[in-house]
Amino acid sequence: MRASGYTVIVHRNGALASRQFQVPSWLARALVITLGTVVVVVALIVIAYGPILSAALRAPLLQHRVDELTRENARVDQLAQALADAEARYAHLRGMLGARMPTPPDDAGGQYAAGEERLYIAPPMLARAPAADSASAQLTGPSIPHRWPLSVPSYRTRGMVADTLNEEVHPGIDLAVPEGSDVRASGGGVVERAGTDSAYGLFVLLQHPSGYQTMYGHLSRILVSRGDAVSAGQVIALSGNTGRSTAPHLHFEVRLNGHSIDPTKLVREGPQP
Repeated sequence: MRASGYTVIVHRNGALASRQFQVPSWLARALVITLGTVVVVVALIVIAYGPILSAALRAPLLQHRVDELTRENARVDQLAQALADAEARYAHLRGMLGARMPTPPDDAGGQYAAGEERLYIAPPMLARAPAADSASAQLTGPSIPHRWPLSVPSYRTRGMVADTLNEEVHPGIDLAVPEGSDVRASGGGVVERAGTDSAYGLFVLLQHPSGYQTMYGHLSRILVSRGDAVSAGQVIALSGNTGRSTAPHLHFEVRLNGHSIDPTKLVREGPQP
């Protein structure tokens, strides 16, 4: 009796004879079982590790996308900073032009459309010339601040701002004037300091009697040195646009015993035009 099994016939095209191979049943079953096991194992591997392999293949693409988003965020930050700077300069310019002044009576004769914004130019605040007040013009030696620091028309673009959470502290007043205008000592005293600062730019600090000091900032040129004695009305510097400044102006402070006080309560601006 012949053992059970399978016969595999191999015939090559064009050949006259064929070759036969006998495959026992147990070997055929073993091959089928082995093949099935391999298929099952491969399927399990694909099911178990497929997501991991897929994520690993996507990782370089995701990293590339993250790098692109990082560069885009950096550009957005730069644009936001540039916009903030532009808005600050625009607000400063509007203040210099008097755009925040109250609207005067309507005498335009109906030439403006309803709701249209009108930009009015603020009148200049004329400073007193050195000889405008004959009594103070003759005053020499140390004196408390009493003179306006400019002798040319100026625009007050910013006043004092106290220490609050919503706005940056501003311990003096800003006066917009052309660069190179004479800056005069508000009172007689001694030059306590003269130099440069990251915020004030070129500056002069004068010491006066009774604990008073005056600060002059954002200068373009300093004409005095530390220790010099100056008289009220003496030209000590030229105005400029140095330090943390967006337009030519003079920053003027008055201090009493180390505390900033409102200069306009001590120093008169002079007559209006």
